Amino acid sequence: MPVELRNSLLTALLALVFGFLGAAIWSYAGLADNRTRAYLIENPSILQDVAEALAAEQAREQLASLGDDLTTPFPGAVIGNPEGSKVLVEFTDYNCPYCAASLEDIQKLVAEDPDLKVVMREWPIFEGSEGAARMALAAASQGKYRAFHERLFAAGDTSQQGVEEAARAVGLDMERAAADMASEAVSIELARNQTYARTLGFSGTPAFVAGDITLGGAVGYERLKEALAESAS
Repeated sequence: MPVELRNSLLTALLALVFGFLGAAIWSYAGLADNRTRAYLIENPSILQDVAEALAAEQAREQLASLGDDLTTPFPGAVIGNPEGSKVLVEFTDYNCPYCAASLEDIQKLVAEDPDLKVVMREWPIFEGSEGAARMALAAASQGKYRAFHERLFAAGDTSQQGVEEAARAVGLDMERAAADMASEAVSIELARNQTYARTLGFSGTPAFVAGDITLGGAVGYERLKEALAESAS
C-alpha cells in the first residue's frame, strides 16, 4: 500500500477511534466536572507529544521504504569521507540562507570526525536555483563538489554568470560541465531528490537525515552532532 494512502487511512482511523473514545468518556463521566477536558486544556503538550510520536513513527516507516537509496550519493556529491561509516544526509539549495548558515556546522562536524560522510542532496526549490544545483552535480562528476559548494555559498551569486565564475574558480572543465548539467543523469538525480524530500515530509531546506532521525531547518551544530550520536547508538 502506498505510504500516502496508508497515512491517510491511519489518520482517518485515529480520528474515528478518538471520536468514539471521546464520546464514551464524556457519556460515562456525565460531564460532571469536566476534569478530563480541564486536564487537557491545562496540559496541551500531551496532544503535541502524541502528534510528534506519530510523526516520528511515520518518518521511520518512510525512511525504511527508501532503503539504502537515500544514503547512496550521486557520484561525487559527498562532503567528508566518501567511505565513512557515519552518514548524514543533507537536502540543500544555493539560494537558501539557512543552508548557507548550516555550512559552517557541516564543516565543523566533518573536521571533527574523519569517519563522517555527508551525502548531499541537491533540492533546488528556490527560484533561480536549478542552474546552480546542476552545476554542483557537474562538479561532483569531476571530483570537485565540495570546492564548488563552498565557493558558491561564499560568493552568494547564483546567476548564470556567478555559477560559471565559481565553477571556473575551482577548476572545472567547463565544456564537460555544460554537457553534464544537461545530462539525463543529473535530471534524474534532481527528480529523485525531490521525491525523497516529499516522501520524508520535508517542506524546505536545509533538511537532514541521520539514521532514522529526520530534522528540518537550520537546527545547528549541537543538534546535528546529537542526532549522529543517537543514530550510531
